[in-house]
Amino acid sequence: MKVLWLNKDDIEVLLDMSGTLDVVEAAFREHGVGRVQMPAKSYLYFQSHNGDLRTMPAFLEAEDIAGVKIVNVHPDNPEKGLPAVMAVVVLNSTATGAPLVMMDGTYLTDMRTGAAGGVAANHLARRDAAVVGIVGTGQQARTQLRAICEVREVTAVRIISRSAASCKRFRDDMEKLGCDIRIMESIRQVCDCDILVTATPVRSPIVADDWILDGTHINAIGADAKGKQELDPMILKRSRIVIDDYAQATHSGEINVALEKGIITVDDIYGTLGEVVAGIKPGRTDDDEITIFDSTGLAIQDISTANHVYRQAIDRRIGMYLKLF
Repeated sequence: MKVLWLNKDDIEVLLDMSGTLDVVEAAFREHGVGRVQMPAKSYLYFQSHNGDLRTMPAFLEAEDIAGVKIVNVHPDNPEKGLPAVMAVVVLNSTATGAPLVMMDGTYLTDMRTGAAGGVAANHLARRDAAVVGIVGTGQQARTQLRAICEVREVTAVRIISRSAASCKRFRDDMEKLGCDIRIMESIRQVCDCDILVTATPVRSPIVADDWILDGTHINAIGADAKGKQELDPMILKRSRIVIDDYAQATHSGEINVALEKGIITVDDIYGTLGEVVAGIKPGRTDDDEITIFDSTGLAIQDISTANHVYRQAIDRRIGMYLKLF
């Protein structure tokens, strides 16, 4: 019994944003029509270490692929020379349950989350959206911008983060996209945009209601655990809210605090991105409305992307086989 092992270098060779967008959009479509099995994330909280560990299983029935991702979130890791988010993904045979492949999931997680933001922007942002604002300049900010640039003609990018050095690195790294990237002095200035991305680990709102202009689309990426939020809840009150999954978003997404406090109810949720992608519900219908995609990250994104990588690895003979038993 042998298992294919793919490391981070292998994944970077095999995975580009265009391909990731395609498989992630297809996974959302399957979610929208109810052809997936995906229990909500389970969490282990390491309070003394300011971190957590999550398991994320999924089965895409039509494609007959299944597996699980194990992923951590430790915001202090960069100070130790490690990524804040690290992961491994295992795909299993649905016929026997045998593990087929184990791969690094860190880069894969960045890419599939960025792709989800790209899918959301494609269906929910205005067609003429050209200015992107990004709060936070970590790895997720990079893949969000890469994905958005695949679905819209982005001409200008406005960024801010807690670290001036991080902003400068982001600008240097992303200039290859051909956008005019400017470091702003305030989050309010960043919000003067067509598509706003929030990708921070904060637990108190950092984006005020009156900073958001009519017609803005927001990818709310940072809130991925109970108690986290980036947006003033009043923004939710006047927006079309599209979530990735009810169980996860209500527990740990951008909407979780507003729901717990009774500022909004589940009736204020428009629907899931899968329903929009599948055509069950329309996306943006008015250039003046504010739309929000509440992204918590779904296991179907990981498993569909991992399968895409696995198939390419076999075809291109990339990776190494390790004896299991």
